[in-house]
Amino acid sequence: MSSLKDLRNRIASVKATQKITKAMQMVAAAKLRRAQEAAEAARPYAERMDTVLANLGQRVSAQEGVSPLLVGTGSDKVHLLVVATAERGLCGGFNSNIARLAREHARRLIDDGKTVKILCVGRKGRDALRRDLNSYIIDLLELRGIRTVGFENADEIGQRVLEMFANEEFDICTLFFSEFRSILSQAPTALQLIPAKLPEADGEAAKADGPDAAYEYEPDEEEILADLLPLNVSTQIFRGLLENAASEQGARMTAMDSATRNAGDMIDKLTLHYNRTRQAQITKELIEIVSGAEAL
Repeated sequence: MSSLKDLRNRIASVKATQKITKAMQMVAAAKLRRAQEAAEAARPYAERMDTVLANLGQRVSAQEGVSPLLVGTGSDKVHLLVVATAERGLCGGFNSNIARLAREHARRLIDDGKTVKILCVGRKGRDALRRDLNSYIIDLLELRGIRTVGFENADEIGQRVLEMFANEEFDICTLFFSEFRSILSQAPTALQLIPAKLPEADGEAAKADGPDAAYEYEPDEEEILADLLPLNVSTQIFRGLLENAASEQGARMTAMDSATRNAGDMIDKLTLHYNRTRQAQITKELIEIVSGAEAL
């Protein structure tokens, strides 16, 4: 049986932990609002870029000399998986869910005889994947120390991916991140970056506008695609990082709220156990005093 001193020390320790988890919850709640606004603001831009690229791609897809960023290399033997996670833990299943999706995707490719390369963005993703896929990890890009993710951070990653593609180090690139839906819901997502996985061109919109609905581009489509396709890689990575930032804070807020509640329940149970133990000791001492008095 634990002594009263041990119980007091344990209650004090749990109370200190509860203060920490409560503070982390409040910090995550403060950061979540800004991160959520940034993620939601980036979505229309990324989606509109997809639409423009889809319309341009439909026009030039049948022509010769189309950029491999749009149509691919003609092979799917080597796959690059860009796994974006957080630099810190204590955010529930946020990191592990992204790593699980990437691991399952990598296992399917390996079973099909494909070559897999993993580029980790964030330390926690590397830590989760190196247990069974360490030989496939080619590098780790850390974002530690960056308080607010900017486009320049995403562009550095994008330029690294484009440089590897130009050196023919892979055929298909897929980005893994967590899409923010709500504080309680974050969906692990796989987005193909190279060749660009674009939505269907606005066929329904064109029908609604009539047969004469068309876009005219200046300069020509090839020149626009030459600029937009590399930019699209960095843009989609930037969107993924912003979604990750919002998802991380939402997951951390939920996890710390649960931890605070669990600490409160543990304090109640320990306090009850402490009171019962103290009462038992007092009762025992009274019995000893009464027994001694009767013996006299």
